[in-house]
Amino acid sequence: QRRVTWGLYQTAKMAAKGMIERTIQYVKQQLAGNDASHDWSHIERVWKTSKRLAQEEGIQDTEVVEMAALLHDIGDWKYNTSDISGDQQVFTFLQQHEYDSSKTEMIVKIMKNIGFKEELGGLSVPMFPELAIVQDADRLDAIGAVGIARCFTFGGKKNRVLYDPEQPPRVGLSKEEYMSSGNTTINHFHEKLLLLKSMMKTEAGRRTAERRHSFMESYLEQFYLEIEGKA
Repeated sequence: QRRVTWGLYQTAKMAAKGMIERTIQYVKQQLAGNDASHDWSHIERVWKTSKRLAQEEGIQDTEVVEMAALLHDIGDWKYNTSDISGDQQVFTFLQQHEYDSSKTEMIVKIMKNIGFKEELGGLSVPMFPELAIVQDADRLDAIGAVGIARCFTFGGKKNRVLYDPEQPPRVGLSKEEYMSSGNTTINHFHEKLLLLKSMMKTEAGRRTAERRHSFMESYLEQFYLEIEGKA
């Protein structure tokens, strides 16, 4: 009996590994045209961070966490030119590979609720561990050294003004306001990035966010000194 159980476990483990490999190839293909702020490297970092957070949070089975981390930017509203939403695209992909229906449901729920704009608009489901982990990992990639690089990369893609003293950051944005045409790139730090530390859901995420948030604050302090000609 023990040998049979071990055999089934190994089979399931191999199947999960194979599905993750297929998903990686699918994601790389889907995001091939994205700029460096939302490319495969971003996905890979979120995937790696998700695995670390899951381990620190005591999650034993990380399959759903890993799959959701890999798929979370499919059909991102900032890039999607299709009439088909990202979660619908992912649902179809998983169905085509006859992926477990209960795991598919969890992955789609994570995709629908991971975003900053979704939290501004109100989450559609109660928070659960897998969502908390992937959401924290995605937000951690938006802050710190890499987050700064991504912010300016995306601002450049959108031809946004770097900074404008006459254009203050917007406060208390609604979902609709956040999704409207953006402010200056430097204002994005105040409108979103500096808020993320307090929005972490896991203890592991909060620990990492503290360090990355501190780095961003130091960067901004130097930035403002330089634009005033004081440093």
